[in-house]
Amino acid sequence: MALKATINKATLEISDLDRQVYQTHNLVIAQHPSETNERMMVRLLAFALNVPSDEVRGPLELAKDMWEPDEPALWQKDLTGKIFHWIEVGQPEEKRITRACGRSEKVSVYSFGTHTWWAGIKNRLTRCENLSVWQIPPADAEAMAALTARTMILQVTVQDGAVYIGDGARSIEVTPERLFGG
Repeated sequence: MALKATINKATLEISDLDRQVYQTHNLVIAQHPSETNERMMVRLLAFALNVPSDEVRGPLELAKDMWEPDEPALWQKDLTGKIFHWIEVGQPEEKRITRACGRSEKVSVYSFGTHTWWAGIKNRLTRCENLSVWQIPPADAEAMAALTARTMILQVTVQDGAVYIGDGARSIEVTPERLFGG
């Protein structure tokens, strides 16, 4: 018998002072049985850091990357289905990143493991001008996982590159490190 996804609900109250984005989003997150809480929370962080200020190029959506190999963790598509922003979470293979760079105007990767993954492929991806790679420190990913609940109300504040995430009782600081891209 196949295991089913765990359904989590999150309300993200986003105050991004760096980009002047102030929004509230209600999300339903299907957590794959093999997806860790750290990965799910990094997906939410990636959403908060990339949600557009308007939907001219379409909304940012959670995709089915763990179920569908041709989909990322998140993406932003316009009404015609053209992909504007492809967002991966974890440590995708070089081939997957290269293919995404060819399919989308902008590609972002949010890794939360070790730097050894990136060190092994970075020299072969320098031609991908539309690629940005971010490292979430493992301790920060673990701290975010502690905020996981089936129903979450999270306040996300971004200021000067630092991200503050709180649930009303606890608050943590996450500082993504840019490894590549603009």
